Amino acid sequence: MDQPLWQRLWVTFLRLFDHVERWAWASVVANSVIIFTGGVVRLTGSGLGCPEWPRCTEESFVPHSSLGIHGAIEFGNRLLTYVLVVVAIGTFVAVRRWSGTNRTVRRLATVLALGIPAQAILGGITVLTGLNPWIVSAHLLVSMALVSGSVLLLHRVTARPQGAATGAGHRLALLTYLVAWLAIVLGTVVTGSGPHAGDASTERNGFDPELWSRIHALSVWTLVAVTVVLLVVVRRTRLLVPVATLLGVELAQGLIGYVQYFNDLPIALVAAHLVGAAVLMAAATWVLVRAVDVRKDQPAPQQAASIPV
Repeated sequence: MDQPLWQRLWVTFLRLFDHVERWAWASVVANSVIIFTGGVVRLTGSGLGCPEWPRCTEESFVPHSSLGIHGAIEFGNRLLTYVLVVVAIGTFVAVRRWSGTNRTVRRLATVLALGIPAQAILGGITVLTGLNPWIVSAHLLVSMALVSGSVLLLHRVTARPQGAATGAGHRLALLTYLVAWLAIVLGTVVTGSGPHAGDASTERNGFDPELWSRIHALSVWTLVAVTVVLLVVVRRTRLLVPVATLLGVELAQGLIGYVQYFNDLPIALVAAHLVGAAVLMAAATWVLVRAVDVRKDQPAPQQAASIPV
């Protein structure tokens, strides 16, 4: 006997969540895209295009014509949050339905899902504080953490246990990841002292942009140096490709950073540098999770020594 229409529709709907890897990829992409759109808001001076939160104005949730293009840009970025909500919920359901799911993966999917409304609230605080540069920095750093967590989830649902890296490789991968975070944090300090505030009336953090640009550059060169050492250590392992990719991203980021600095921070290059930061965080996270690869079904220690990373 044929199933009723509603049952067939329900089965078809549930099949949307059968591809957990696709949802994990969607989480990585969505959390990276909103970093770009948030950068567009700031770089176009649209940070206060909607001067209120959660409403756009005191009277309306949507912008009116008097707010102009800035209102449309800021409101568009707010609408993208709903796309992130759909992706987060879809990822959560897909993880719950996945045959290989476990408590760790479910918790990670839950944290990523809760990170979206947390980001929305932090975005509201950003608006209500008049784009305070420290709050803006925190807003970006939470997005970076969500990108990192999404990459970790992607690894958990796609990777096969291959054994952990050697002690030196493991420690260097962790150091590389931490230095990447340091470089990104210092980058937000530079941004908070620079000209792209998100609105002409916004105060900056008061730091010397030239001095902090040099400090940030030093952290990036440190990151490159640590990554080169890691590349040498893992050159005969399966970590070679992820680490080489990370090094390529770092060099590209450094090039964009220097070009933008010596050309008075053109908007297009700053936006590219911001996207590059998200790619850098994703690549650094991938190197770390590939190096650690601590899965419950990992080979015993005496066997793992003979298995390449």
